[in-house]
Amino acid sequence: MLTGNKTAYPYDEYYKDDDELTADIVAAYRQVIADLYAAGCRNVQFDDCTWTRLCDRSVRERLGWSDEDAARLQQENLDVINAVIADQPDDLAINTHICRGNFHSAWLSSGGYAPVAAKLFGEENVNAYYLEFDDDRSGDFAPLAEVSGDKQVVLGLVTSKRPELEDPEAIKARIAEAAQYVPLERLCLSTQCGFASTEEGNKLTEEQQWAKIALVRSIAEEVWGE
Repeated sequence: MLTGNKTAYPYDEYYKDDDELTADIVAAYRQVIADLYAAGCRNVQFDDCTWTRLCDRSVRERLGWSDEDAARLQQENLDVINAVIADQPDDLAINTHICRGNFHSAWLSSGGYAPVAAKLFGEENVNAYYLEFDDDRSGDFAPLAEVSGDKQVVLGLVTSKRPELEDPEAIKARIAEAAQYVPLERLCLSTQCGFASTEEGNKLTEEQQWAKIALVRSIAEEVWGE
């Protein structure tokens, strides 16, 4: 059961149509955000695996999604997210991490962002995108040309799945490549995902995790300054 201050949403409730279900989903998310804001939170991040499944044709085929289904699901996902985000306080940042799966150093989906870029980057009303770009599964940076407005893009170029440290010069070169599509002042750097999506964590020691974070910080200081 998902509860807010005044409302409970039982999982076993039945809905007469998708619109009614969608309205309750939006209301539930908005209640949670309101509770977080009331508690002092000013930065909320969604963890969204839907878009990356729509990027991966093999996943779409396995789920039985036609191209028409995929287009409809993109619009439905966008509509729900934007309804959740609409009319939030000006001092609340809402960001999204487009996750490709991170269970115990494994992954869920592959494919570049091109199939969803127009909707995701052009029309989703978040403040920033946290994007996985740590290996070839994520494709190139060209879809970032669709990022609209002054939204920020956090480049997940340092993997949290493997302990080996990336070459700083290679990471800086990839940042420069991404800056061809989004201005450098609107780019940031991070690990591609967290280190512990589940209690098992990824296949790194704590020391190796801190080394990854130190690498991100040192590269960021070189590229963007203090």
